Amino acid sequence: QVQLVESGGGTVQAGDSLRLSCAAAGLTFNNYNMGWFRQAPGKERAFVAGITWNGGRTNYADSVKGRFTISRNNAENTVYLQMNSLKVEDTAVYYCAGYYYDPTIYNTAREYHYWGQGTQVTVSS
Repeated sequence: QVQLVESGGGTVQAGDSLRLSCAAAGLTFNNYNMGWFRQAPGKERAFVAGITWNGGRTNYADSVKGRFTISRNNAENTVYLQMNSLKVEDTAVYYCAGYYYDPTIYNTAREYHYWGQGTQVTVSS
């Protein structure tokens, strides 16, 4: 059974940093591209960042470029999202997700096969 478990969310002030982690189990982690999505109240789930199976390439939503960094440690079956210079509009539930190896880093949720339960990030002004 595949499990993705996010952690690291919380409440911070604008300008602060947070690092989210997503621990994977039940799959051969280094065969999977991974991504982070977020969903704010009343909004659709939106792509934040993605990374290829070997960490060789990444992709980001325009809204987080230069502030967020996705990375992974295949030895520890974990993917990370370092979030710096947080803004109030970054407030959302953050989900990690994965799909089997593909050269393309997809930015649509339907391409991702496995999902975590989400972790809340709240940024106050």
